[in-house]
Amino acid sequence: MQARSHAENHLVNRIGWLRAAVLGANDGIISTASLIVGVASAAHSSSEILVAGVAGMVAGSMSMAAGEYVSVSSQSDTERADLARERAELAQDPALETAELARIYVGRGLEPALARQVAVQLMEKDALGAHARDELGISEVTTARPIQAALTSAATFSVGAILPILTAVVAPVAWIVPAVSAASLIFLAVLGAFGARAGGAGMLKPTLRVAFWGAFAMALSAVAGALVGKAI
Repeated sequence: MQARSHAENHLVNRIGWLRAAVLGANDGIISTASLIVGVASAAHSSSEILVAGVAGMVAGSMSMAAGEYVSVSSQSDTERADLARERAELAQDPALETAELARIYVGRGLEPALARQVAVQLMEKDALGAHARDELGISEVTTARPIQAALTSAATFSVGAILPILTAVVAPVAWIVPAVSAASLIFLAVLGAFGARAGGAGMLKPTLRVAFWGAFAMALSAVAGALVGKAI
């Protein structure tokens, strides 16, 4: 009987871009909404509020892009250094590296003889790839991609930031604080649900978590804006 096969679509393949996308959009909503709420609590001009919101969106998206690029580049540099070290060790003592790989497989449950056979066959095909994957934990799915992370974070931050800005544009000046706060909480809840859905996780807990911390950030910003507005 011929073995049946089925296509598998593992959600871990999305982890790289999903993390950057959710983080960027979440920061865009919270940062910009908090900035607008804080300024609106101290100012009474819609133009001042909108200028602050747009400036926050531009500065935030550039900051996200730069921060993601630098941090993910550091991860990429570490991966390259580890691979270079592993390549040198393979060239110096391949027998020792074969035994090391076999011990890893024994630790995962294989019999010693089978573990060594697997290690030998995998190293004959791609020694560095086998050690990168099973010893260092580096794979095509998890490898660092600095440019992708930077562009994704900047784009999604801008998308997230434009939502509270548009709310501030359409809301009367007297209602900007409650309107932006309520709309941003809705946006955050939708984002939390989307991120959970895309990652295959339950939606309730991530949605509540994102909405709670967004509300907390905007409340602090409103209090700070009101206190500074009274002081000056």
